[in-house]
This record gives sequence, C-alpha cells and structure tokens, in this order.
Amino acid sequence: MNILGISAYYHDSAACLVQDGSITAAAQEERFTRRKHDSGFPLNAVRYCLAAGDVGEGQVDVVVFYDKPLTKFSRILKTSFAVAPRGLDAYLMAIPLWLREKLWIPADIEQALATAGAGKPGKLCFTEHHESHAAGAFFPGPFESAAVLTLDGVGEWATSSLSRGEGNRLTMLEELHFPHSLGLLYSAFTYHTGFRVNSGEYKLMGLAPYGRPVYAERIREHLVDIRSDGSFRLNMDYFGFADSLTMTNDRFSTMFDGPPRAPESDLTQREMDLARSVQVVVEEIVLLQAQYAARVTGEKRLCLAGGVALNCVANGRLLRESPFEEIWIQPAAGDAGGALGAALYHWHQVQDQPRALQNGGDAMSGAYLGPAYDDDEITAWLDAQKLPYRRLPDGDLECEVARLIDEQNVVGMFQGRMEFGPRALGNRSILGDARSPKMQSVLNLKIKYRESFRPFAPSCLEERIGDFFDIDRPSPYMLLVAQVRPERCLRPEAGERGIHEMVNQVRSDVPAITHVDHSARIQSVSRETNPRYHRIIKEFEKRTGFGIIINTSFNVRGEPIVCTPEDAYRCFRRTEMDYLVLGNQILDKSDQPQWAERGEAWQEEFPLD
Repeated sequence: MNILGISAYYHDSAACLVQDGSITAAAQEERFTRRKHDSGFPLNAVRYCLAAGDVGEGQVDVVVFYDKPLTKFSRILKTSFAVAPRGLDAYLMAIPLWLREKLWIPADIEQALATAGAGKPGKLCFTEHHESHAAGAFFPGPFESAAVLTLDGVGEWATSSLSRGEGNRLTMLEELHFPHSLGLLYSAFTYHTGFRVNSGEYKLMGLAPYGRPVYAERIREHLVDIRSDGSFRLNMDYFGFADSLTMTNDRFSTMFDGPPRAPESDLTQREMDLARSVQVVVEEIVLLQAQYAARVTGEKRLCLAGGVALNCVANGRLLRESPFEEIWIQPAAGDAGGALGAALYHWHQVQDQPRALQNGGDAMSGAYLGPAYDDDEITAWLDAQKLPYRRLPDGDLECEVARLIDEQNVVGMFQGRMEFGPRALGNRSILGDARSPKMQSVLNLKIKYRESFRPFAPSCLEERIGDFFDIDRPSPYMLLVAQVRPERCLRPEAGERGIHEMVNQVRSDVPAITHVDHSARIQSVSRETNPRYHRIIKEFEKRTGFGIIINTSFNVRGEPIVCTPEDAYRCFRRTEMDYLVLGNQILDKSDQPQWAERGEAWQEEFPLD
C-alpha cells in the first residue's frame, strides 16, 4: 500500500511516502523551491517521494492531509467573531486566502498527482493536526509503549495534547485549546525581541543563556496562569495574535520595558533577559506537563513532537529531571513532520496494521530520507560546468577531509540522502574544528552570515559522547542539550562583558561548540547510521585525539539547507568556505574559476536569488 502524507499552507510544507508501513521518502518543499519555510503546496516534494518509491499511474492508494482545514477555518471564524470589532484587519487578510487556496485542498492534491504522473488517489483522508504530531512521535519511535506529548502553536483548536501509544494504537487523552498555547507564548517573545515568528524561535533559545531571568516572575504573575498539571491560561490582554496582525500589544510593551526590538538592530540586555525569562517559564511548564503525563499514563518512556519539541534546552531538562527513563523526539518535530505522522496514522490507526520495532532503534533511517545523487551524476554535472575537482576513493576521502579540518579549513559536506527536518546531520553539513577558539566567529561571519551570538553544534562519535558531555545516551538528531564535562571547561575571568566579548571567550577545550553556559546541542554519530561521516570523525580523532567536530547546516542565513550539487556549489562560492566535498569529489576554492566569470547562462540556470 502506497500512502502519501502531505502538510501544507502554514509553514514548512512537506510530503512523505509510506509503503507497506515503511518510510520510503520524506522532504520539505523549501529544499526544492529555495524559499525558506515554504508554505505552498509541496508539489516538488510529492514528485520526489513518488519517484523515490517508483509509484506510477494509479498506484497511490491513499493521500492523507495532516490536519482538518474546515475545523481550522471554523476556529478562525469563531475567534474573529469573539473579538469583534477588533481584529478586522486580521480577518480581512485571512479569509480571502482561505477562500482562494486553503479550502480547495482536494483539488490541489489531484492536480499535483496528475502533474507527477500518478493519476487520482484511491482515497483522500484528513487527520487532526495533533493526531499527526502524536503519530509522528510514537509510531516511528523505538518504544513498544509510551506517553506522547505534542506541543506547538495551534492546530485546529489544540495547542498541546497528551496521548498514550501502545503497539500500533494511539489513544488521545487530553488537550489544551487555543488561544492558550505554549508555542504562541514563545513566539510572542520571539517577535518582541526582534526575530521572525515561525523561524526565529531557535535564535531566542540561543540568546537565552546570555541573559538573566529577571522577567520570569512578571510572566508568571501577569501573562500565564500555570497549574500543577502543566495546563495554563494566557492573559490575552497582553497578546495581539487573536485580534491583530502582531503577536504582542502595547500592554505587553509596557510590561516589558519597551516596544519590540527593530529587526537587525543591536541586541541589548533587555532582549537577552526576555529570552532567558521566557525560556525558564517554558521549561517549567514542559516539566510539569511531563510529570503529569507520567502520572496519568504510568509510562516510563516519553515521545515528543510539535514545534516546541525542537526546544532542545527544554528537552535536555526533561531528560535530566522528568520521571521518564527514556525520551524519543521526532527529528522533524514541526509541521513538516506532520506529513510523516499523517501517513503513519493511517497505516496503523486506520488500517490497523501491525508495528514492528527496530531492534531498539527507530524507523527514521537516521532522518536521511531526502534525495541523493550518485558520483556519476555529480561528475557529469562538474564536467559539464568545466569545474576542477579531485576524485578520491572511499577511505582516502575520509582521511583527506579529516586532514583539511585539522588544518583549520572549513569544509562543505554533501553526501548521501538529504536530511528530513530542520537539522543537518552530516549529509548536508558545513564542518570545522571544534578545538579552534576562532571557528565560531569565522563560521558566523564569513560562512553563515548570521548573528554572532549563535552557537554551533558538535558532531561527536557515539562511543565518545560521555568523554565530552554529561549525558549517558546517544543524541542522533541534535535535539538534546547537555553540559560539557566540568574537567573540560574553563571559567572566564569575572566581570561585566557585552555579548560580543562573551561570544569570543574560550570556555572549554572544544570552545567552538561550547555555549556561554557551557552547554552544547549534541549530535552523536553512529557507524551504523552514517558510516562515512563516522569514519571522517574517527580519522580526525586519530590525528588529534578529539572524536568531535563542528557541524552546522549547509546554507547561509535566510536560505534553506542545500538539496542538489548545484545548490551546494552555489553556496560554496558565495561564502568563504575553503573546500567542498560532493560525494567522492573534492573541490578546492583556490582552484575554482572566478564566480563573476560564470556568465549570464550560469546565472539564468542557477540564479542566486
């Protein structure tokens, strides 16, 4: 049975193909269109998934959409009427879009399948938004039974849900409803600190350790009424998302000492303190919800999904402080993962098909579910463009990449299948030396072109993770934060410093991946899941004694992670990256023709914007 899952129209549209219960392919639309967080119908992702599964005319048995549009439309109408006459501008913006696009999903799906040569689907189904998240959290996970928490902005009405999974069944137990939303609370502070909602929340999380929780009590007293079970109510007098086009209002500005920061303006201590304060409160709520989930379900294991589950600092606290012995987080926890969850929900919950556990692992294939390009395709493209490169066999390639990193070069790594979800995990990554005290600044300013305060994540050999971090288990999807081991840490001299001075402090013997609070967002690398990447880090360890390197996503600020060799080469040339690895081919920046000489034909075929 071929089941196609689709998420679309809000942010991070995606498609996923499940064949007889196995995840064959999954990808976000942004990777193909090069529009970050693309919300449009995922036509290109659908085409890729069907091609990856060799699905032809009339072979799509079921298409499952990840939420119920009519229920969501009803919520928008009821909210608009409830706040009237306020909210007219938001209403007039939303309704035409719904009438023009979002209520015509069946027609869009049929047209997409026809364009892809697959004909009409046998059946079209819709799951609820949090059912999709819960299914994506539990069904591909490694546990026979578990409590399941989903936390995000809002689906139809639900903003958080608690369910229990056992075998091939999910039982939804409780929900919190709009407008009382942990995701929207966090997004309100994202907006007020000058970052973009639905894309800048991870910046707020990265900024938090520079601040102090001086506003936390104001948040608890005036904004959020928190109960002992983790449920809560927002005081809507301070928020604008229900009745205006902004997340916060003037009362919020008065409460937190000024209006929203202008985007791209200098960060002040206020923004750092706001970030730390809301992070502290969100962690408290997540911990209370987890404690309640453990009491209600009696489970010792927890699965997580929804956009809030990408808050890896909160996840780290859950691992350390919650009653649960084990935690598994869907690597595509946000809306993109809803496509995967919707397809698996139909296979297990609707079709009642059995679920086979993966010998203690999960069913995500390391999240390597996107397109791949073999060496013949890569060399044909390089030769057609007359680009100089060296081709190295397996074994030699890994040694060479390790040498380049050891010699302080920045290396773009493009190999195998593209990752599904927001994290690059070694197949579409930029690599550097974690020992270098200058590498964080170099990568931020010369490669990524992004805010200097943002930390970089380490890729660490799975068998060495305990040598570097206070954590006793793998973290394959870069979704857990842990502290660098105390014996590796250095304590900077005391005294007041601005954010730029704090960024450049040497805080450990792996300073490029050690955040200001001596934490790191960890990826553990397994030889079974990604053998080439593991060999590269192993060779680096042989040279240096350190089984750890920097891994950041292969993109620059404002663009999605690269998908194709062309994308990778374009990003390589637009930055000060030193080397590019495309499969078994290595390109040296100093050997490449001047970028300006590529001419109009190149720019037309591979435009920069």
